Amino acid sequence: MVHQYQITGMTCGNCEAKVKSALLMVENITAVEVSKQDNSAQITMTKHVALGTLQNALDPKYKISALQHNEMAEQSKSWFGTYKPILLVFFYIISVTLLAQIGNHHFDIMQWMTHFMAGFFLVFSFFKMLNLKGFAESYVMYDVLAKRIAVWAYVYAFVELGLGFAYLIDFSPLVTNSVALIVMSISIIGVLQSILNKKKIQCACLGAVFNLPMSTVTIIEDALMILMSGFMIIHLII
Repeated sequence: MVHQYQITGMTCGNCEAKVKSALLMVENITAVEVSKQDNSAQITMTKHVALGTLQNALDPKYKISALQHNEMAEQSKSWFGTYKPILLVFFYIISVTLLAQIGNHHFDIMQWMTHFMAGFFLVFSFFKMLNLKGFAESYVMYDVLAKRIAVWAYVYAFVELGLGFAYLIDFSPLVTNSVALIVMSISIIGVLQSILNKKKIQCACLGAVFNLPMSTVTIIEDALMILMSGFMIIHLII
């Protein structure tokens, strides 16, 4: 994609060169044309780069603004494009588990959550199994346990698979939910650390099949599993 920008603060050819060089260093930008006379820049990128990211790449004396596109709309489009795989996975799991409730006289939230957890763990473990080595190499980069015990990166995929089957057959709900709560709580620690430290790491939630960046989406995914398993444990105990 190609976007046009206005850049103020350029006063000479050296400024043009500095701006062009700085923008070319930004990830996903492949070409830059800068004009001091027009105070403009034409930037070619493989996927949309946020205006804030472009500004941070430049010297503070240069100010950049979008000319011909809606920055908010482009960012939304880019976000959905990036996370389309995981959004579709959640959409299908939610749809199937809700359809399974049609035969009931009333909505059974415990049954729905059990079915949802089964679908979540089975589908996510499936993608990990497609390239187990690739998943393990990505997972060990940020998971606190896998960093200490490398084999955990491989075991984790099978734990997810086991949890999926356990939820599917409703095996010892208290034990299954407790294991899920512990496993996902450990998992979210590494995710939070990576995001707080602003590390650019590939999220391994869907294995190595999709190149998904680590973000708040990963936190929401893990937190949702923690909340659901915790809710079911409380419901079973009370």
